[in-house]
Amino acid sequence: MAVAVEKVPGAKASAPAQFVLINLLKVIAAQLIVLHHLAFYGPMADYARPLMPDVIDWLDSFARIAVQVFLVIGGFLVAKSLFPQGQPGAINPLATVWRRYAKLVPPFMVAILCAVAASALATRWMTHDSISPPPDWLQLAAHALLLQGVLGYDSLSAGAWYVAIDFQLYAVVAMLVWLCGRVSGAGRRRWLMPAVVVLGISTSLLYFNRDPNWDEWAPYFFGSYGLGIMAWLASDPKRRPRAVALLVAMILAPTLVALVLDFRLRIAVALAVTCVLFLFGRARTGAFSYWGMSAINRLAQISYSMFLIHFPVCLLINAAFARFVPPEPHFQALGMLTAWAASVLAGAVFYRCVELPLGRILQSATTAASARTAFV
Repeated sequence: MAVAVEKVPGAKASAPAQFVLINLLKVIAAQLIVLHHLAFYGPMADYARPLMPDVIDWLDSFARIAVQVFLVIGGFLVAKSLFPQGQPGAINPLATVWRRYAKLVPPFMVAILCAVAASALATRWMTHDSISPPPDWLQLAAHALLLQGVLGYDSLSAGAWYVAIDFQLYAVVAMLVWLCGRVSGAGRRRWLMPAVVVLGISTSLLYFNRDPNWDEWAPYFFGSYGLGIMAWLASDPKRRPRAVALLVAMILAPTLVALVLDFRLRIAVALAVTCVLFLFGRARTGAFSYWGMSAINRLAQISYSMFLIHFPVCLLINAAFARFVPPEPHFQALGMLTAWAASVLAGAVFYRCVELPLGRILQSATTAASARTAFV
């Protein structure tokens, strides 16, 4: 899941201390998203439902709310990256947005091509709504520009919408940081960015998020994303208690009002994650400081790759079990477990073979461009 995810390519045992809670939340949310798509797409879940109806129904209906975890974490990390002290800075918004695009889209498009190939192969073994028809060049171009939802094209892979929304949200915040920096000038007023973010949260939660017609645009999701930003600002240990109390009030007031007016479970979950990040989000630990953290950090590192590649993997395994395995609940439940495990393995391979090399190429190109600019 192209979550606004902060990763260090090629991190090893000597890597700096990491955000332990964020890594754990990313791992849990990513696994829930894979399981949700397994329950929602493909015939295996339909055949296995009599064996575990409550579990599959819950995964189908509620596991998707794990997206809120990624939205809040995304806001938390974008604040850490673009204005860690809470003050708007002098950033180059176009260059900043371009770097984000270049980081997200190359591995995303590789995964989209894998999904197209998987759909072509799956049609040989089954007929199902989860199989996308062959795309034309305009549909592929819309995905490459992260505009497939805005332009009305069907997504070629589950979760493609989230990559587009993540990019939109990042671009919005980058522009806000730049604009607030221009307005505040040398004074760098500390109150300006939190005030703008809370205004965005309020507008999102009280209007845009209540209208599903906006669900292809950043304002629909800015409430959750902005809560993550505010969690970063409020958790700054250098702030005075009064400032922290004010920031917490700025988090709670619009969110609670929105929930009273129109209760949405997804917003309640976003608020809960925000509170957890406010209390513990900055806690760090060494990558291998205690038992279990090695696996958690590794799974968090590959979470975006797993999010990208799991759909074609699950589609192919669904098709194979539909064609070659009897439609009995136990066999099909085993197929779901196989697809889940294969998604994790495929995510690790995709990270090592696609995301990591493409990230290194981008880093080299960026370094070379910066060197040329400095020379000129």
